[in-house]
Amino acid sequence: MLAQRLTPLLLLVALGGCEQIGTLLELPDPKKEAAVAEAEGKAIGGACRHSGRSLEDCYLINAKAQKAAVFAGWREMNDYMMQNNMQSVPSQLSQPNSPLAPSPGAAGAKEIDEIAAPAPAGGEHRPRRSRTTS
Repeated sequence: MLAQRLTPLLLLVALGGCEQIGTLLELPDPKKEAAVAEAEGKAIGGACRHSGRSLEDCYLINAKAQKAAVFAGWREMNDYMMQNNMQSVPSQLSQPNSPLAPSPGAAGAKEIDEIAAPAPAGGEHRPRRSRTTS
């Protein structure tokens, strides 16, 4: 009699832990992976719009991201920036491995480790080197 009442309760407790067992065994969860890919795409699109990149450039740079998610993030950031009268904030560093980065011999190309520091009082301009930690 007691076993008949405990069996459904134990079965319910065991089934409640299925997701935890799947996590421990590192079983793929397509719903979670799709949600992560969607969130990453929106973040990429929003960052592209905030930095002033065109949607086409964003697609080119981030070829592995979902285009629909990138567009949704770009559009959301565009709407937000228009409502709050925000200006885009362009990147000050060029990325050497980017497909849109200027060639090394191109005029105006910046090195990643050289960032222009404010000019000293004497009017002389010296680039400052980035600090690296070892």
